[in-house]
Amino acid sequence: MVEFTGEPECPSGVVELRDRVAAFVRDRVMPNEPVLDAGGTEAAETLRDLRALAKAEGLWALPLPTELGGQGMPLRSYAHIAEAEGASDHGPSALGSASLLDALMLWRHGSTRVRERHAERLVSGEQRACYAMTEPDTPGTDPFLTATRAVPLPDGAWRVSGRKWFTSGAADADVATVLARTDGGPSDREGLSLLLVPTSSSGFRLVRELPVFGAAGQGEIELDAVVVEGDHLIGERGKALAVAGERLQLGRTLRCLRWLGQTRRAFDLMRERAVTRTRSRGPLGDLQLVQRHVFESLLALRTTRPLVYEAVALLDAGRDAHVEVGLAKVAAARTLQQVADAAIQVHGAAGLGPDTPLPALFRTGRAARVLDGPDELHMTSVARRVLSTGSGTGA
Repeated sequence: MVEFTGEPECPSGVVELRDRVAAFVRDRVMPNEPVLDAGGTEAAETLRDLRALAKAEGLWALPLPTELGGQGMPLRSYAHIAEAEGASDHGPSALGSASLLDALMLWRHGSTRVRERHAERLVSGEQRACYAMTEPDTPGTDPFLTATRAVPLPDGAWRVSGRKWFTSGAADADVATVLARTDGGPSDREGLSLLLVPTSSSGFRLVRELPVFGAAGQGEIELDAVVVEGDHLIGERGKALAVAGERLQLGRTLRCLRWLGQTRRAFDLMRERAVTRTRSRGPLGDLQLVQRHVFESLLALRTTRPLVYEAVALLDAGRDAHVEVGLAKVAAARTLQQVADAAIQVHGAAGLGPDTPLPALFRTGRAARVLDGPDELHMTSVARRVLSTGSGTGA
């Protein structure tokens, strides 16, 4: 791997752990990517084996709260681990950090019963969760138009009906956090709530898998009069967007870190190809156009990484980071797509086939510019904040 100098540097006490995680992902996870990508029984068994190895090596659930069985690593330190984990899409799941957002949400905003029944099991790997927000017939950028409805019942429970799609991990989830309207009507800015729904509930159905550029992992679900217990409300009634906003800032920052890890993987593959691939007139890297791909990719990485770590620093300090997260999300997604595309170009036809991870890396980068908020949403949001407050210039 090419080492990049300059800030932000990995803290000295984290370097050894980061290198162990990077070696685990490189030596244990990456060789199993074809099996894990395919899904099914063999993938589930492989993931179980990887998780057992991670636990045995002391690498399990590094950023999760110690109260829930994790190792309590603060975000500012874990950020460097997240880059190493993220070099493979399956790294966070294999190492137990994929449950961070759901476990934190339930721990902070769930009832005592929800915390006791689900939070620790998510951290241990006994359960898996998904987050169901986007709907087929509703713009994903406008949650106020959410059509899924939760109606209160006389005994305090809720009856939930609606349909969600592009729900990551829906096929394997034991519980789903569902955004539903509990009060008011479409376009009302209040009245949206979050409910934790066991996927084994009567009326809960996985409608179909939704492959993204041919890759599995997303699902469409239907809730047909699903009864949810009253204490499975997450946060206050009608205040879902406060909980969701807290989750989204951290989630987008974590994804940016993981995209940086994948970008570095693509960059390393491109550099190796340029150095080792020979033509009749010498190494491929002697060509100026190939050198330009290397330069532009390095420039994108060097300029994107500080943006991501600026968001990390603000979140770690408990400060608002809307502008920084928006900048980081757009930059990191674009950079992954750009560098993966350049690496494919340098590989030629070999970059299009199954012998390198480049098609998957490019797919992740391209999908990242739409999923979890399209570029345009973040551009508009950041610009409005800067224009209205004058902040965001770093001055």
